Amino acid sequence: MTMYAKDDLRSQLASTPPPQAAVDPSTPIRAAQYLEFSAFEPGEVGPAGSRTWLARGQNAVLAWIDAVAGDRFAREGQPDEYAVLLYSDSASIRVTAAGEEQEVGEEAFVVVPPGDSVVEALTDGPVIRVFSTLARDLSDAALNAAAYAEPDPRCAPLVPWPDPVDGFRLRVYRLADTPITEGLFGRIFRTTNLMVNFLAEEPAPRNPLKLSPHSHDDFEQLSLGVKGEFVHHMQYPWGPDSTTWRPEEHGRVGTPSLTVIPPPAIHTTQGVGPYQQLIDIFSPPRKDFSARPGWIRNADDYPAP
Repeated sequence: MTMYAKDDLRSQLASTPPPQAAVDPSTPIRAAQYLEFSAFEPGEVGPAGSRTWLARGQNAVLAWIDAVAGDRFAREGQPDEYAVLLYSDSASIRVTAAGEEQEVGEEAFVVVPPGDSVVEALTDGPVIRVFSTLARDLSDAALNAAAYAEPDPRCAPLVPWPDPVDGFRLRVYRLADTPITEGLFGRIFRTTNLMVNFLAEEPAPRNPLKLSPHSHDDFEQLSLGVKGEFVHHMQYPWGPDSTTWRPEEHGRVGTPSLTVIPPPAIHTTQGVGPYQQLIDIFSPPRKDFSARPGWIRNADDYPAP
């Protein structure tokens, strides 16, 4: 279900076929989750005082770190690649993995290969890492882990996309090299297990006359609020069992926050602060976005199936 305005680039998306294994329509729809990190105690505090919150979806885990310069965040034997997201307020970092080292002090999408790695905070500020749920130690420690004690049968499982064309290695995609461009939706990157869209920083509240209610049949949307304040408008389709119907919601969150939007909830997000930015996360990557020419900024490195 989509109700995009004609000038919304997503109105160009091809309609996706229904999931191959249709879900019983009586299957309850999961509730959306509105996770504003300041409402929770951090799951870990680093030696220099960095505070880490972990939150998850069906297939992805987000680590939000209020980092203090000098703290190091290591992974040993990481089973698959993960991403580090840098926006304008992020800490500068040094990443070491697979015999390579890169310092990044600007907006960027960083891909860290499987195996051992270290992300070191060079300045104070947020450090954002995104993993697949193959990182079981992280997914089990997430503040909302109980919501996934049983997998959501409406979400397609994580099936990795093809390996990168020149193998797994440390990659840095600086957003300055891929600016917001007319005709392209946001700045979208993908890996074998994730898709991330850095949406534009918006200097004013979103026009309430130009929202974009839509739904996804078989995948979650993780909306990471990094600046501002948002209302996530949510409607839940009715199934045959009226005892499972959910009322309409208008979840208001500040930042930093992660909102988990379940399939097939009809949703749209309205920035209501004076200045705001969202980063959207999907796992596995989206086929409809990938089919649009030019939308995936690193498509040459990461082929589609």
